[in-house]
Amino acid sequence: MSILAYNGGAIIAMQGKNCVAIAADRRFGIQAQTITCDFQKIFEMGPHLYLSLPGLATDTQTVMEKLRFRVNLYELKENRKIHPKTFASMVSNLLYERRFGPYFVEPIIAGLCPVTYEPFICNMDLIGCISSPKGFVVGGTCIEQLYGMCESLYEPDMEPDDLFETISQALVNACDRDAISGWGAVVHIIEKDKVTTKTVKTRMD
Repeated sequence: MSILAYNGGAIIAMQGKNCVAIAADRRFGIQAQTITCDFQKIFEMGPHLYLSLPGLATDTQTVMEKLRFRVNLYELKENRKIHPKTFASMVSNLLYERRFGPYFVEPIIAGLCPVTYEPFICNMDLIGCISSPKGFVVGGTCIEQLYGMCESLYEPDMEPDDLFETISQALVNACDRDAISGWGAVVHIIEKDKVTTKTVKTRMD
C-alpha cells in the first residue's frame, strides 16, 4: 500500500465562469479504520485562494503551517495579496527542497487572480511538479473514479450553482466506490465578491 493512501481522501478542484470550486471529503482514518468525520483537508490561504493537501495527514498539517508562514512573509514584504500562480510556485519550491525525503502530500490549489479574477487550478506530485490543466484536477485515493465522474459531468464556463452541483455529484459518486474516503464532504465556491462554503452529506458506511 502506498503511504499516500494510508489516511485516504478525495479532492477535486474545478473551474467555472469567473469562479472556481474546491471540494474534499471529511474522513480521517488509518487504513480501513475510521477515526473521525470532520478532518480539515482544505485551507484558506487568502481571500480567493484555497489549498488542499491530500496524502499523509501528519505531513498535511506540517506543510500547511510552513506555507502559511511563507505566505504571511510574502504579503508583508510585497504589501499585496499573493497571486495563485505565485503561490503554486511557492508550494512547488517547498516540496522540491525536500525531494530526497519528501513530504507525502500531493497539493491541489484553486483560486482567483486578485486583479483579473481569472480562475486558476493546479495540482502537483510530491516533489512539486506543477500540472495546471483547463477544467478540473483531482487527488486522493480514488483518482480513477474522480476522473471518470469529472469527465462525464464537467462542462466549460459553468455558473456557480451549476459548478456546485457538478463538483458535488462527482465527489459523492466517486467516494461511493472507495472504502477509505467519503463520510461527508465540504465544498467551497470561490467567486469575485464572495466565497460560499457548503457541506454535503454522503454515505456513512
